[in-house]
Amino acid sequence: MLTVPVAASPARTRMAWLDALRGIAAMMVVAEHAFKFLLPEVRLPIKAVFEPGWYGVLVFFLVSGYIVPASLERTGSVRTFWISRLFRLYPLFGVCAVGVLLLMMAGWEAHIWWHVRPVSMAVGHLTMLQNLLHVPNLVNVLWTLSYEMGFYLLVTALFTLGLHRGSAASSLGFAAAAALGAGTLPVAMLSTGGSVRMLTVVLVATALVGAGLVAVLAGSGPVRRLGAIVIGVTVLGLLAVNQSFPSPGRGLLILATMFAGTALYRAEQGEISWKQAGWVVLVPLIGIWLARGEFGLQTAIAAAWITFATGMALRHRKVPQPLVWLGLTSYSIYMLHPLLLEGVERFWPDPLAVPLGLRLTALAGVLGLLIGLSSLSWRFVEAPAQRLGKRLIARTRRRTARTE
Repeated sequence: MLTVPVAASPARTRMAWLDALRGIAAMMVVAEHAFKFLLPEVRLPIKAVFEPGWYGVLVFFLVSGYIVPASLERTGSVRTFWISRLFRLYPLFGVCAVGVLLLMMAGWEAHIWWHVRPVSMAVGHLTMLQNLLHVPNLVNVLWTLSYEMGFYLLVTALFTLGLHRGSAASSLGFAAAAALGAGTLPVAMLSTGGSVRMLTVVLVATALVGAGLVAVLAGSGPVRRLGAIVIGVTVLGLLAVNQSFPSPGRGLLILATMFAGTALYRAEQGEISWKQAGWVVLVPLIGIWLARGEFGLQTAIAAAWITFATGMALRHRKVPQPLVWLGLTSYSIYMLHPLLLEGVERFWPDPLAVPLGLRLTALAGVLGLLIGLSSLSWRFVEAPAQRLGKRLIARTRRRTARTE
């Protein structure tokens, strides 16, 4: 019998609605990919009226925007923030990479770039900015992590420069850039032109971001501010001219969505007025306008925002424990489900040749296995890594206190 893996602390109880949204979002992304590998006959009819994958990732982005900057501002420590983020993201990322290696050993054909551009692939993924570096994703779902990482870097830069309170303005700025740049911004301008040029972009961008972070974390005064500017300019440059999927306009809209989530948090906390935060309603409207001709994407954008608004309205209500559990394990669900479905594809490369009943049985089996594996990865990978991160943060604080 599945139980919630951690005790419900007061903070966890207050944020249970966010866990529920994460769980719903993760399962919608699973549905998107399950259609492709097991139910292709219903995939296109469903996507014509509703894009479940885009719905899921937009809900994820709104949740991240709402809660991630708050975690930085609550402690006021950039170092603490990055320790927390690294121990949150990278351990399961490593498990996913090992899973891909096992699939390759079983005969799965990985992207050819692993043979012809291994350094670009490896460094790009280690930064988690691979999608902004025009490096193919190791697993299809990893593209969203590049926007998460870009958001973390921009939040760090804004916090260091003392500009973090302008979340609504940041959101509208990205939305305006998305609207103005749609169809005109270049695609992968920096990285196209051969392996050497791509590797140069990967190494230079990594060096700039790394140097900026070191300056922010270890420097003081002007050095910290210069580091923040380097981080901001680098990430904004990659967002503007070096995306390929999604389009530059949609990539900028993703950042607008995340900063919109932050603005809603500030309004909920009383830091800004609801009138100020209300301007972020332009973000989904611009998104729907940019998606004209794609009805399924338009409904997904609207549904994601309605879902988040509903969650906020009901945030003081008790959340069903199964949804909370799905939220706690949502990162595992998100990262592991492509590996299971890739395994299915190896056995059934043409799913339409397999009887529907057998495919539905396989789908139930995949979901059951996914839930079980996600529970295990939460218990033995995610939770221990987060505890380790908290111990390291506590040790860092004690060391800082002794030197003051």
